[in-house]
Amino acid sequence: MTGIYSTPNPVNERVLSYAPGTPERAALKAELESQAETVVDIPLMIGGEEVRTGDTVPVVMPHDHGHVLGHFHQAGAEEVQRAIDAANEAHREWSRMPWQARAAVFLRAADLIAGPWRAKLNAATMLGQSKTAYQAEIDAACETIDFFRFGAHFAEQIYSMQPISDPGIWNRAQYRALEGFVYAVSPFNFTAIGANLPGSPALMGNTSVWKPSPSAMLSNHYLMKIFEEAGLPPGVINFVAGDPVAITEKVFSQPTFAGVHFTGSTTVFRGFWKQIGANIETYRSYPRIVGETGGKDFVIAHPTADVAALKTALVRGAFEYQGQKCSAASRAYVPKSLWAQLEQPLVDETESLTMGDPRDFSNFVSAVIHERAFEKIRSYIEGAEASDDAEVIAGGRCDDSKGWFVRPTLIRAHDPRYVSMCEEIFGPVLTIHVYDDEKWEEALELVDTTSDYGLTGAVWARDRDAIAHATEVLEHAAGNFYVNDKPTGAVVAQQPFGGSRASGTNDKAGSMFNLLRWVSARSMKENFVPPTDYRYPFMEEA
Repeated sequence: MTGIYSTPNPVNERVLSYAPGTPERAALKAELESQAETVVDIPLMIGGEEVRTGDTVPVVMPHDHGHVLGHFHQAGAEEVQRAIDAANEAHREWSRMPWQARAAVFLRAADLIAGPWRAKLNAATMLGQSKTAYQAEIDAACETIDFFRFGAHFAEQIYSMQPISDPGIWNRAQYRALEGFVYAVSPFNFTAIGANLPGSPALMGNTSVWKPSPSAMLSNHYLMKIFEEAGLPPGVINFVAGDPVAITEKVFSQPTFAGVHFTGSTTVFRGFWKQIGANIETYRSYPRIVGETGGKDFVIAHPTADVAALKTALVRGAFEYQGQKCSAASRAYVPKSLWAQLEQPLVDETESLTMGDPRDFSNFVSAVIHERAFEKIRSYIEGAEASDDAEVIAGGRCDDSKGWFVRPTLIRAHDPRYVSMCEEIFGPVLTIHVYDDEKWEEALELVDTTSDYGLTGAVWARDRDAIAHATEVLEHAAGNFYVNDKPTGAVVAQQPFGGSRASGTNDKAGSMFNLLRWVSARSMKENFVPPTDYRYPFMEEA
């Protein structure tokens, strides 16, 4: 077939309301009931084949950890090697497939999620990861759809970037897939990240070994089903759960390892970097290392900030999805003049937040993801309760009798470098330091120097000079920077997501920048009338 094709013009997927009486609410409620009554067997997917090892782990509801939703099979060394071999085998045909044909697979996947798979994927995210209906909708449905639709559009733009040519010359740019497979390692907290980490390299012609989080297995299993229904060829994405250390060691020992696409902890990512460096002579090419690794995200308020709007931003930014977003507000700096107006309304609203099973749509928050997270978060709360440098002013109650529930918690830190102002907690805990109004400059310096991270942050002010100054001083403190808004909720193609410092490589998921990491450009020159004489004019005698 010949033709210069254009992808459909993308727009961000509309977020459905799930308000009473809407068809989407009825469909989601029915799907939640169905999935809660079903126990799913989740196999590996290697080379297009379902593989069951018999070494299984239960999948439970975080908000009801006695309720088993399914069991997933774990890979051993043999299955990991099979997945690598399948990725290598699929690479040649997939990488040489016309880009429009690859894009069509992901555009079809987007439409499947927008239509017949929407309720199933959202319900699996709600039950398996304890997200509310709204949080599941903006993640599992809308963001995944946006990744695929805008990804196809960005791919078209990349392939269209061609060099100029002099007369008699035709210069061309080829954007080749990497020479090997990509290792995709996804987290529990966003189903869309599970789709994007193996999906964006695949869109650009790569194959991958995908290790999903054990705490997001149900939704990720359905993502693989969607890829399959969309027409993704066998072996392009291989779904391999199991021991992360063993899988990683196997992957990093392969000469055809070409890159890693990672979202998770800074400690793990730094370990990856060291392992890759130690094995560098093993590889055919220098691997691409792309990672987003967390944050200690801030909100700083100027004395001119709108108190009512700031309160809402703190509650939503800190406590939506139980603070388990890489972008969640975790530390705030509030001037004394505002704190006098903000404290009691903020405490009252935090205490009023409804918490429980996400199937009850009246709940604003649910449980944290697993026991390890519960214990870690509780330790920070107990530490604040015992400290002279901090005090718990709202929440603080923890109950794991049925689910791993932690009440949204406010800590006031008298010491601006108190531990919960510095370390990533990844839970529903917001620590607040109250500063003297005249110490705005010192407060900005605290924001910039207190944490090793640089992911998201927000400044609140009506004063335009204060906004401009904070934007300049905090240039490297956040890769996603918000003015008079919460520091969460980045939208594909609107606020491409990523940060630097200890927060990752800032390759901006949801943009062309990320896709460029999964291609290797080749410059080609064709001379239509090549010279036949080696001599140049300057060599002639006058």
